[in-house]
Amino acid sequence: MLWVLFLLVAWGAATLTCLRLCLVAARRAPVGAPAAGDRPGLTLYETAFLAGGPHRVADLALVSMHLRRRLLLAHTGWATVVDPDGRDDVERTVIRAIGPQGQSPIPAVRASAAAADAVRALADRLVAAGLAVPGGGDGLASAVRAVRGAALLVVAMGAAALFVPGGEQRPAGFTVPLLVWFGLPLVLILGCLAIARMEVHPYSSWASPAGQRLLDACAAPADGGRGDVLVAIAVRGVGAVDDPALRAALTGRGGVRRDDTP
Repeated sequence: MLWVLFLLVAWGAATLTCLRLCLVAARRAPVGAPAAGDRPGLTLYETAFLAGGPHRVADLALVSMHLRRRLLLAHTGWATVVDPDGRDDVERTVIRAIGPQGQSPIPAVRASAAAADAVRALADRLVAAGLAVPGGGDGLASAVRAVRGAALLVVAMGAAALFVPGGEQRPAGFTVPLLVWFGLPLVLILGCLAIARMEVHPYSSWASPAGQRLLDACAAPADGGRGDVLVAIAVRGVGAVDDPALRAALTGRGGVRRDDTP
C-alpha cells in the first residue's frame, strides 16, 4: 500500500500549486484597472519596472547615465561617477548608491538602487494606477514554475508507485487503475497551466493585464539612436545591449575582483 502514500503526495502537490496559481492569477486583475487607452504612454522607468521590476529600473538608469557621459560603466564591473548631479530621483539614487568615493561595483549599485525609496515610489504609483501587481516579483512566474514542478513530481510518484518493491503482490490488472489515479492530478495540472496560458500569459511578475497591454504597445523609435537603445533595455533588459564592453559591465562577466579599478 506504499503507492497510496505516493498518490497522496502527488495529489497534495497538484492541489496546492494549482490553488496558488489561481490565487495569484486572480490578484493580477484589480477591480477598476484602467484600459490601455485611458492613460498616457508609459515613461521609460515605468516600462522598465513593468517589464523587469526594480532591478530593470536600476539597469536602465545606469545605461542612460553612461550613454550621456554622466557615469562610466567599465567592463571590469565598476561604476564611476563623472557628473554628480542626477536629472531625476532615480539617477540621484544611483549616485548615492555609488557612494562618496565616486566608485563602486555595479552589482552593489544595482541592488542598492533597486531597493531605494525612489523605485518603491515608482512601484506604488503603478500599483495605484492598476498597471502593476502588488508584491510583484514572487508572483505569477514563480507560481507557474511551481505547477510545472508539481507535474514532474506527479510523474515521478507514478513511476515510483509502479516500480516500488512488492508490486508483484498487487492484483492482476491493477496497473491501469493505478495509472488512472496518478493521471487525474496530472490532468488537473495540465488544465490549470492551459487556462493560465490563455488568460494571463505572458507570465510577468510585475505588470497587471492593463500594464501588459501598455507594454505590448511600446515601440522603439525608428531612428536607431540613443532612445532606441534605452527602450530596448527597458523592455528586454541588458541582453538588448549591443556594446560588448557595456554588456560585460552589466552582466558581471568582466572579471570583477576586490582590487580591480576601472
